[in-house]
This record gives sequence, C-alpha cells and structure tokens, in this order.
Amino acid sequence: MANNFDSNITRKLARVFLEKFESKRVMSKNVNTQLLKGQFDPSSGTRVDFKRPTDYKSTRTSDGDISSTTAQDIITGKATGTVQDYITVEVAFSEAAQSIEMDQLDDLLDPMATRIVTDLELDFAGYMMRNSALLAGVHGQGVGTWEEVAEAGAVMESAGIPKDGNWFYSCNPYTQRSLSGVQRSLGAGEKLVMSSHEMATITPMFAGMSVMTATTLASYTSPASTDLVGAVNGTPNVSYLAAKDTMTQTIVCDGFTDSLTLKAGQMVRITGRNRLNLNTRQPVITETGATVVWTATLAQDAVMTGGAVTLVLTGPAIYEANGAYNTTDSAVADNDVITILGAASTLYQPNLFWHKQAFSIGSVPIAKLYSTDTLATTEDGLQIRVSKGTSFRENKQMVRFDLRPAFATLNPFFSGQGFGAV
Repeated sequence: MANNFDSNITRKLARVFLEKFESKRVMSKNVNTQLLKGQFDPSSGTRVDFKRPTDYKSTRTSDGDISSTTAQDIITGKATGTVQDYITVEVAFSEAAQSIEMDQLDDLLDPMATRIVTDLELDFAGYMMRNSALLAGVHGQGVGTWEEVAEAGAVMESAGIPKDGNWFYSCNPYTQRSLSGVQRSLGAGEKLVMSSHEMATITPMFAGMSVMTATTLASYTSPASTDLVGAVNGTPNVSYLAAKDTMTQTIVCDGFTDSLTLKAGQMVRITGRNRLNLNTRQPVITETGATVVWTATLAQDAVMTGGAVTLVLTGPAIYEANGAYNTTDSAVADNDVITILGAASTLYQPNLFWHKQAFSIGSVPIAKLYSTDTLATTEDGLQIRVSKGTSFRENKQMVRFDLRPAFATLNPFFSGQGFGAV
C-alpha cells in the first residue's frame, strides 16, 4: 500500500514549522510574553485590560501625628492589550505533501517561518518605537562607541527602572562594526549552531543591558519642515487621572509655520520641563549637573495645518501638587516652547532600549477551519494555526500558517530611543 499522510499532515508540518519559528525570533523573545497568554477568547473581543500598579506619597512628621493630612486616593490605571492583523503564509498542498515524502520539510518551511517572524517583529518594533518615552543621546546621531550604548543604561537607571537583569538594547547591524573596533573579540568563539537570538546578541551584559542587533528596527522619514520650534497652545491636562489608562497625553500646539504630517515615532521636547526619577520623584541629573529635559514620542501621525497641530504623545508629562505619579518637575503650560527633534526630510531608524516589562506580546487563539487543523503553541504562548483545505475558486488544495498577535504597552517610561553623541 502506498504511503498516505493526509490524516496527520498538519501535525507534521506544525512540529517542524514551530521549531523554525522559535529559532528565528529575536525582539519578541525579550518582552513579557506571559501577561497576554490565555487572555483572549471569543468573549474578550479585540482588547484586554490589565491593572497598572499604584503609587503613593509618604508623609514626614516629627511625632507621627498625621491628623492634619489627607489620605491619598487610590487611582487604578489600566494597560490594554490590542489584537493585531493576521499574519499568513500559504503553499500548495502538493508541495507540502511532496516535501514530507522526500524528507525536505526544513527546506519548505524555513523561509515560511522566516517570513512570519520577520513580519511579526517588524510590526512589533514599530509598535515599540511609537510607545517608548525615553531618549538616550542626541536625536539623529549614530551610535559608534560603547560609551554611547552605555548612555541608554544610564538613562534607564536614572529613570528609576528596576535593574534586575531584564534590560535590552537593540541596534542596527552596522553598529557592531563600530563597536568591534574597541572590542576585538566580537564574533569570536561562538558555538557552531545558534538561534537567531543568540547570533544577534553582541554581548549578554554591558551597562546592565543585553546588547543585540536587529534588522527589524522601525524607521520613519521626517517631513519637509522648515520650522521645528513652536509653542504649547493652552494648558494641557497634566493629571495622572487623565493619562492612567493610555499613558498618552494630548497637547495642542501652534507657532509653527508649516502644513504637513508629522510621523509617529518622531520625538518632541518641551523647554523648562524636566524629567523625574520614577522611584524618587526627584529631577534626573547628569554627570555635568544638568537636568534632563522631558521628551515624548508621537504615538500617531499628526496633521499640521497653518502651523497648528494636536499631538498625541507617549509618556505623559504628569505634574500634580504632592503627586505620587509625577513625571516632570513642573507643569506644562500655555506658551511653553516645544521642539520637534531631528532634521527635515531625513530617514531615521532609532536604536531601542527597554526593560522586559515595558511591553507584552501574545497571540489570539484562532478557531480551527477543519477538524484536521493543528494548533501549535510556543513555550511562551504564541500560537500558530496550521490548516489544510480546498480553494474551490482556484480548484486546488492549500496549506496555510496563521498567527494573530496582540501587543500591549505596560509602561512607556521603561523604554526609549537610543542615539549617539554629537
């Protein structure tokens, strides 16, 4: 009797595909993959919310009498996991069946797994860039020394991010050429068979961070602006209550001269408003004694008309009297000077640095199309559906692989864009 693989073909495909998929991942392996695990179901819709941690201000007294003070309100914020689009690759069933029979599944599935991982990490890196609040270095300058990499570690520590071995720094592959000039051992002594994650890692620990390369870093082109300096128009809402569920802030601006579209991922700075350490709630001070000016990232494109624009910014400037959640040392006010960082008509690809708890990635369970479909799940919860079926209109049988991811920003102040010095 001839061999017949119809009854278990999707299981055979899933086993090999999952192995290839896991070996290709880089950035998606270095964030929280457990928070979204198992959270989505038919009743959850496309969004799932998670409680943010609360914080408080202490009272100092000489005798312990706090009768003259007011107990603080408990304000609970939420982080939201949002479902993304399907990522799908497909192949004719005859090719899959032939590959099984000829023991060539690796050759068939490796490029398919690479495509899904690449698209997943491109989308996720763009999401990370748009939802990162911090800035290391001078915007637009390339990173070429370990000192410039170390600045990201200094920014993270001074911002109050827990230093617990879960810091990561991802850079353009050409950065390793510059760094190798001062660390000649880069690329030497590795084992012969490594995952993409292992091959991407330049050093597992420098300035508290695991430093790695990535080809999936997001980029954007700044608009052809002739005026990058404007003013805050009106007084924005600087309360934690307004920002707690999105960790974004809306600031209306005028005083520019252009009509154009600012791109998500661009960064802004407001003069005179300085960043606070989120543990001590004290201003961040550099080694020269200078305060660090507050910066934020455009969470979405913003249309500027006649020099006026409304910005939705990641990493809000929160300031309340005796506030437990303040992120700046004073409140943003009407007529504050606001600067769009960078130059006009320039392609930017920022390096990224983050704590593992800055973001979460998960996947949405996908319903089986047929009883013979296989659902394959990685150890950290990402689920791939492998389906075999008939395309009636094209008169052929197909095999498809589907992933539907979900992304969440847990804390935008745990991540940032990294640049070099002047």
